[in-house]
Amino acid sequence: MAEMNQSNADTIADMLRPVVSSFDLYLEDVKVIRAGKHTVVRVIVDLETGTGGVDSALLADVSREVSAVLDEADPIAGAYSLEVSTPGTDRPLVELRHYERVIGRLINFRLEDGTEITARLKEIDGAQLRVIPQVKKNKQVVDGVECEIAFDHIQRAQVVVELKKIEAGEEEL
Repeated sequence: MAEMNQSNADTIADMLRPVVSSFDLYLEDVKVIRAGKHTVVRVIVDLETGTGGVDSALLADVSREVSAVLDEADPIAGAYSLEVSTPGTDRPLVELRHYERVIGRLINFRLEDGTEITARLKEIDGAQLRVIPQVKKNKQVVDGVECEIAFDHIQRAQVVVELKKIEAGEEEL
Protein backbone atom coordinates (compact mmCIF):
# COMPACT_ATOMS: atom_id res chain seq x y z
CA MET A 1 0.00 0.00 0.00
CA ALA A 2 1.31 3.45 -0.86
CA GLU A 3 0.76 6.32 1.53
CA MET A 4 -1.04 9.34 0.11
CA ASN A 5 -0.06 12.97 0.44
CA GLN A 6 0.79 13.74 4.08
CA SER A 7 -1.09 17.05 3.89
CA ASN A 8 -4.33 15.09 3.35
CA ALA A 9 -3.65 13.07 6.52
CA ASP A 10 -2.79 16.30 8.38
CA THR A 11 -6.06 17.90 7.24
CA ILE A 12 -8.03 14.87 8.43
CA ALA A 13 -6.13 14.88 11.74
CA ASP A 14 -7.06 18.53 12.27
CA MET A 15 -10.73 17.61 11.66
CA LEU A 16 -10.66 14.64 14.02
CA ARG A 17 -8.61 16.03 16.91
CA PRO A 18 -11.61 17.78 18.60
CA VAL A 19 -13.78 14.67 18.18
CA VAL A 20 -11.17 12.40 19.74
CA SER A 21 -10.47 14.92 22.53
CA SER A 22 -14.19 15.02 23.40
CA PHE A 23 -13.76 11.39 24.54
CA ASP A 24 -10.74 12.37 26.70
CA LEU A 25 -8.49 10.57 24.24
CA TYR A 26 -5.39 11.62 22.33
CA LEU A 27 -5.17 11.45 18.53
CA GLU A 28 -1.92 9.54 18.12
CA ASP A 29 -1.79 9.34 14.31
CA VAL A 30 -3.77 9.49 11.06
CA LYS A 31 -2.60 7.71 7.93
CA VAL A 32 -4.25 7.78 4.54
CA ILE A 33 -3.09 4.82 2.47
CA ARG A 34 -3.95 4.07 -1.14
CA ALA A 35 -3.69 0.61 -2.71
CA GLY A 36 -4.85 0.81 -6.30
CA LYS A 37 -8.42 2.11 -6.26
CA HIS A 38 -8.86 1.34 -2.56
CA THR A 39 -8.11 3.87 0.20
CA VAL A 40 -7.73 3.15 3.92
CA VAL A 41 -7.93 5.86 6.59
CA ARG A 42 -6.18 4.65 9.77
CA VAL A 43 -6.90 6.60 12.93
CA ILE A 44 -4.89 5.71 16.04
CA VAL A 45 -6.18 6.94 19.41
CA ASP A 46 -4.88 6.48 22.94
CA LEU A 47 -5.56 7.57 26.49
CA GLU A 48 -4.36 11.11 27.13
CA THR A 49 -2.85 10.12 30.49
CA GLY A 50 -2.84 7.28 32.99
CA THR A 51 -2.37 3.57 32.64
CA GLY A 52 -4.70 0.98 31.18
CA GLY A 53 -6.24 0.99 27.76
CA VAL A 54 -9.13 2.15 25.63
CA ASP A 55 -11.96 -0.35 26.05
CA SER A 56 -13.80 -1.69 23.01
CA ALA A 57 -17.07 0.12 23.80
CA LEU A 58 -15.31 3.49 23.91
CA LEU A 59 -13.38 2.66 20.75
CA ALA A 60 -16.68 1.83 18.99
CA ASP A 61 -18.18 5.17 20.12
CA VAL A 62 -15.14 7.08 18.88
CA SER A 63 -15.24 5.19 15.58
CA ARG A 64 -18.90 6.16 15.00
CA GLU A 65 -18.18 9.84 15.68
CA VAL A 66 -15.04 9.84 13.52
CA SER A 67 -17.02 8.21 10.70
CA ALA A 68 -19.79 10.82 10.99
CA VAL A 69 -17.28 13.71 10.79
CA LEU A 70 -15.55 12.17 7.77
CA ASP A 71 -18.88 11.48 6.04
CA GLU A 72 -19.94 15.10 6.51
CA ALA A 73 -16.63 16.70 5.49
CA ASP A 74 -15.93 14.14 2.71
CA PRO A 75 -12.13 14.72 2.61
CA ILE A 76 -11.41 11.52 0.63
CA ALA A 77 -12.42 11.22 -3.00
CA GLY A 78 -14.35 8.00 -3.57
CA ALA A 79 -14.89 5.07 -1.26
CA TYR A 80 -12.52 4.27 1.60
CA SER A 81 -12.25 1.98 4.60
CA LEU A 82 -11.98 3.49 8.08
CA GLU A 83 -9.88 1.77 10.75
CA VAL A 84 -9.94 3.24 14.26
CA SER A 85 -7.67 1.50 16.75
CA THR A 86 -5.16 1.92 19.56
CA PRO A 87 -1.38 1.82 19.10
CA GLY A 88 -0.84 -1.67 20.51
CA THR A 89 2.08 -3.00 22.50
CA ASP A 90 4.56 -2.95 19.64
CA ARG A 91 4.63 0.80 19.19
CA PRO A 92 7.90 2.57 19.93
CA LEU A 93 7.91 4.80 23.01
CA VAL A 94 8.95 8.22 21.74
CA GLU A 95 7.21 10.78 23.95
CA LEU A 96 7.27 11.16 27.74
CA ARG A 97 3.51 10.69 27.62
CA HIS A 98 4.07 7.18 26.24
CA TYR A 99 6.24 6.31 29.23
CA GLU A 100 3.65 7.65 31.68
CA ARG A 101 1.21 5.13 30.21
CA VAL A 102 3.51 2.15 30.82
CA ILE A 103 4.71 2.70 34.39
CA GLY A 104 5.20 -0.72 35.96
CA ARG A 105 5.91 -2.43 32.62
CA LEU A 106 9.13 -4.03 31.42
CA ILE A 107 10.82 -2.04 28.62
CA ASN A 108 13.73 -2.68 26.24
CA PHE A 109 15.85 0.46 25.99
CA ARG A 110 18.63 1.30 23.55
CA LEU A 111 20.55 4.33 24.77
CA GLU A 112 22.35 6.84 22.58
CA ASP A 113 25.73 5.31 23.53
CA GLY A 114 24.57 1.91 22.19
CA THR A 115 23.89 0.37 25.60
CA GLU A 116 20.87 -1.95 25.67
CA ILE A 117 18.93 -2.39 28.91
CA THR A 118 15.77 -4.25 29.81
CA ALA A 119 14.23 -2.62 32.87
CA ARG A 120 10.94 -2.15 34.69
CA LEU A 121 9.78 1.48 34.67
CA LYS A 122 9.13 2.47 38.27
CA GLU A 123 8.32 6.18 37.92
CA ILE A 124 9.04 9.37 36.00
CA ASP A 125 10.47 12.46 37.63
CA GLY A 126 10.54 15.31 35.12
CA ALA A 127 12.68 14.00 32.25
CA GLN A 128 14.27 11.23 34.35
CA LEU A 129 12.93 7.68 34.22
CA ARG A 130 13.49 5.62 37.36
CA VAL A 131 13.95 2.01 36.36
CA ILE A 132 14.86 -1.34 37.88
CA PRO A 133 17.11 -3.15 35.40
CA GLN A 134 16.74 -6.89 34.86
CA VAL A 135 20.10 -8.65 35.27
CA LYS A 136 21.21 -12.26 34.95
CA LYS A 137 22.51 -13.83 38.11
CA ASN A 138 23.27 -17.55 38.34
CA LYS A 139 21.37 -18.17 35.08
CA GLN A 140 18.25 -16.45 36.45
CA VAL A 141 16.87 -13.01 35.69
CA VAL A 142 16.57 -10.90 38.84
CA ASP A 143 15.95 -7.26 39.66
CA GLY A 144 19.02 -5.09 39.65
CA VAL A 145 19.69 -1.84 41.48
CA GLU A 146 17.28 1.01 40.76
CA CYS A 147 18.76 3.71 38.54
CA GLU A 148 17.75 6.65 36.37
CA ILE A 149 17.75 7.04 32.61
CA ALA A 150 17.53 10.54 31.13
CA PHE A 151 14.72 10.73 28.57
CA ASP A 152 16.94 12.56 26.08
CA HIS A 153 19.54 9.73 26.22
CA ILE A 154 17.06 7.14 24.93
CA GLN A 155 17.54 6.25 21.28
CA ARG A 156 14.80 3.59 21.11
CA ALA A 157 12.42 1.96 23.58
CA GLN A 158 9.60 -0.56 23.39
CA VAL A 159 7.44 -2.40 25.92
CA VAL A 160 8.25 -6.08 26.48
CA VAL A 161 5.16 -8.26 26.32
CA GLU A 162 5.22 -10.40 29.45
CA LEU A 163 3.42 -13.70 29.52
CA LYS A 164 2.78 -14.84 33.05
CA LYS A 165 2.95 -18.53 33.79
CA ILE A 166 -0.12 -19.65 35.75
CA GLU A 167 1.04 -21.20 39.01
CA ALA A 168 -0.77 -24.10 40.67
CA GLY A 169 -3.82 -22.80 42.53
CA GLU A 170 -4.02 -19.49 40.61
CA GLU A 171 -7.23 -18.67 38.79
CA GLU A 172 -7.12 -18.01 35.06
CA LEU A 173 -8.31 -14.59 33.99
